[in-house]
Amino acid sequence: MTISKKITDVLKHKVRYIQDTNQSLYLAGPIKLPVNLHGETHIFQWYCWVPSDALPNTAPGEELPIEALVARLSQASLAEMQQSSVLVYGDFEHASDAVIRFHSICHTGDIFGSKRCDCGFQLRQSMQMIVKQGAGALFYLANHEGRGIGLFSKALAYLLQEEGHDTVEANLALEFSDDTRNYEEAILVLQSLRSKPVTLITNNPRKLQALQQSGANLSGRVPLWGDVSEYNERYLETKVVRSGHLRTGSE
Repeated sequence: MTISKKITDVLKHKVRYIQDTNQSLYLAGPIKLPVNLHGETHIFQWYCWVPSDALPNTAPGEELPIEALVARLSQASLAEMQQSSVLVYGDFEHASDAVIRFHSICHTGDIFGSKRCDCGFQLRQSMQMIVKQGAGALFYLANHEGRGIGLFSKALAYLLQEEGHDTVEANLALEFSDDTRNYEEAILVLQSLRSKPVTLITNNPRKLQALQQSGANLSGRVPLWGDVSEYNERYLETKVVRSGHLRTGSE
């Protein structure tokens, strides 16, 4: 099937190819996305990306014209995978101050509202913080489920947790490391959208380290704790004691 010129003319101005020495990806957007936060509608701009190596018959470092990119999407079975995206608020490119969050997908917490973790709370609260700041971005990282072990493996880890394992012990028992997440794609997208300083919303020193080592323009950190309950007290304590999460301050 031949992609019409009308379609390609629309898409070629909204899809960009970005790369560094280690990776390349296609970033689609911005797309106007009205979002309901606690009964109020706020307008975000949404972007989604796909690594170029997810597209069949694509050589490393090869930039496809939009016609070829669209033609290969139907061959790529992207619905069998997960794609990450970013919600951008305000004048993210030019604002002097902006806050960002690298949020790992949590099927149970973000979608179902599970109280076993604090992920759903952190997702909604960080979006509120971004709106209050006036400029920011929330990166929703789709291949980070269960600290990178995937949804089915996370279900097995939950079964082990119900028998007394903490979150770290459960991952290790399944022969995963404590945390396999990688932030390189998100950092590449961040650097394509903004060069000015950003403040990272996180309790996780590994996210800070990833940004610092990348050379990103990082100005600091703000913590994000809350929604503590009988269901997630041990989970949150394990984050601090076993995974080194920072409770407060701007370390």
